[in-house]
Amino acid sequence: MGVPQRFLFSLLVSESQPVCGKEKFEVSVKKVVEMGFDPTTSKFVQALHVFYEMSEKTIEDKVNVYEKLGFTVEEVWEMFNKWPYSLKFSEKKITQTYKTLERCGLKDAEVVSVMKKRPECMRASEEKITNCVETFLGIGFSGDEFVSMVKCFPTCVGLSAETVRKKIEFLVGEMEWSLKDVVVIPPVLGYSLEKRMVPRCNVIRVLVEKGVMRRDGIPPMSSVLACSDKVFLNRFVMKHGKLVPELMAIFAGDKKKGSRGHTTTIKNVKGLLCLSSVS
Repeated sequence: MGVPQRFLFSLLVSESQPVCGKEKFEVSVKKVVEMGFDPTTSKFVQALHVFYEMSEKTIEDKVNVYEKLGFTVEEVWEMFNKWPYSLKFSEKKITQTYKTLERCGLKDAEVVSVMKKRPECMRASEEKITNCVETFLGIGFSGDEFVSMVKCFPTCVGLSAETVRKKIEFLVGEMEWSLKDVVVIPPVLGYSLEKRMVPRCNVIRVLVEKGVMRRDGIPPMSSVLACSDKVFLNRFVMKHGKLVPELMAIFAGDKKKGSRGHTTTIKNVKGLLCLSSVS
């Protein structure tokens, strides 16, 4: 069927050993294939685990749990297609996640929308979600702003307090963008600080130092961070003639340093962002 070897290993070591029991295994594979899962993806193996490990009655009961919370049957299977393990959680865990998001300020329809968009958010514990809310509010975001960010970027409820603080300190404290900018594009909180934020912002710093860009004219956060490497290079590197080699060296060099586990010390000197890498 073309299942990659790296996924076959997870089949072999599964607690229920789905490769044992030929008849049930073949039935499970048929169901997963009929649902349109690509055998070359990890989702195929996840879906196979669910159908092999759980009886039809158990699966039906899980669907009913979601229905009681306001999901339609179609929405439940939509979540399953995005993340098959959404049917593996207990009734208690599914309900707990729903109620916790409600307590965060989301309305019923908004909770359904968030869980549909990123069912993986159910992996976050009640404590982690609560701590996340406290972290965002403590930084200075309002309750409504937090809800807005969760609706756009549900994965943020699973971020650690340290990760959130470190990235906000860099984006707002060092780059002098605003919290409002983060609210507009919350997915930036999911970007790597070392491999994406620092290299790109270091290029912007050099452009300011060279006088190519005004110190008070730093581009919008979305323009710098919320684009592919190709778009960023075309926008801020390739059009600067003689500066291209230097800018490329900074951009590529900082990305390599980040990938090798170097840490970056960030300082604000005379209003300019200065970064030094430490092995």
